[in-house]
Amino acid sequence: MSIHPTEINVHTQSRTLEIAFDDGERYTMSAEYLRVNSPSAEVQGHGPGEGVLQVGKEDVNIENVQPVGSYGIQIFFDDNHNTGIYAWDTLYNLGKNQEQIWTDYLKKLEAAGHKRRDPSEVI
Repeated sequence: MSIHPTEINVHTQSRTLEIAFDDGERYTMSAEYLRVNSPSAEVQGHGPGEGVLQVGKEDVNIENVQPVGSYGIQIFFDDNHNTGIYAWDTLYNLGKNQEQIWTDYLKKLEAAGHKRRDPSEVI
């Protein structure tokens, strides 16, 4: 994918990351959503089916964002998670498919016997 961001903004008060791409798409994603979908091995595992369900991340926030080469960013969360590179295509996919990915996450939480503290919170 040859999509690139034209703008990246972290909004600490609303706990969101806003990203615009050169195809005109613009997405706003919560820190919680980005944290539970981190591309890190700690979250995704080292192979298919090895992912670790992230729970209790409702209050996580983004402390810092650093560019990684010309292909992505590293997000530093206030729960000390900072591994995993969010490539441009990963961020684009997370933005574009946000509703489905979030719904799948909530189903996985429920299946594992967990609940978010505030289920009415918007992603």
